[in-house]
Amino acid sequence: MSETRDTFGRPLASLRLSVTDRCNMRCRYCMPEDDYVWLPRESILTFEETARLVGVFAGLGVSKVRLTGGEPLLRHDLPKLVEMIARDARITDLAMTTNGLLLAKHAAALHRAGLQRLTVSLDTLHPERMLAFAKSERHADVLAGITAGRAAGYDRIKLNTVVIRGFNDDELADLIEFGRANGAEVRFIEYMDVGGATRWSLDQVVSQREMLELLQRRFGPIASVPGDPASPAPAERFRLPDGTTFGIIASTTAPFCRACDRSRVTADGTWFLCLYAARGIDLRERLRCGATDEALAALIAATWRARTDRGAEERLGVRERGALYPVESLRADPHREMHTRGG
Repeated sequence: MSETRDTFGRPLASLRLSVTDRCNMRCRYCMPEDDYVWLPRESILTFEETARLVGVFAGLGVSKVRLTGGEPLLRHDLPKLVEMIARDARITDLAMTTNGLLLAKHAAALHRAGLQRLTVSLDTLHPERMLAFAKSERHADVLAGITAGRAAGYDRIKLNTVVIRGFNDDELADLIEFGRANGAEVRFIEYMDVGGATRWSLDQVVSQREMLELLQRRFGPIASVPGDPASPAPAERFRLPDGTTFGIIASTTAPFCRACDRSRVTADGTWFLCLYAARGIDLRERLRCGATDEALAALIAATWRARTDRGAEERLGVRERGALYPVESLRADPHREMHTRGG
């Protein structure tokens, strides 16, 4: 396996792979509007096309693949794709992020197919808050999905919580307690101004510093857990006095762009080098027009080597900072939507 590095020396190592732009929730930080422009169904990559692209990326150094959406479990027969990707020995870390609504039904089949790690979005422990925030009454299904994941054999599930002032910033300690009781580790995520976060404002962001202060009042001294320099992760991990660990992804106030090794492919085969990137590279058209794996690899490698993206760092320097895109701009190009790009 060859290693491909960009202008900052960042390797092409991690791929976020969206399998659908559809979702069965309407979370405020991702899909707060009533109507959306969806990708044409005929443009969605087949499983064979997707697995072929993964193979090309693996040849350039990618070893970690995360399936995303939209909501990936809305893609019919997803365990089949998992099995196809898992056959590639170069992919040593195969994970999925899900909202959990359909997880109880599919957790066991996904594990048998070769899915190694599972992350479930859990923004609140209160069903009424989920209804107001995500327009879903199925909070119990999310909790059932987490339980089913543990039963299926995922020994350490991660829980993603986007923290928003005035919505769930009073639940941080309770979410850690829930994770501890359910064999899961919480990842708190600062509210980001990307894609569909059309109602984002800086005053709603709860910073990593504030989160730690809130948690120290409840639990006492919190220690930083050293990361692995050879495999940087977006979350900085911390340990409570009793040994319980949790993470914080401080993308808004303390971006990790200089260590970012991840890119993302949408369900229709558009490759984005950064979550904030204005434009992507159409790989689907090349796939369907007969491009060889060698030609695809050459394009991907040349593009990555020229990469200069530091989207979150550049946003940090914006003085009058608001949502990245207005609704009209998202409607004009649905590839800018978070539910299309994947997280």
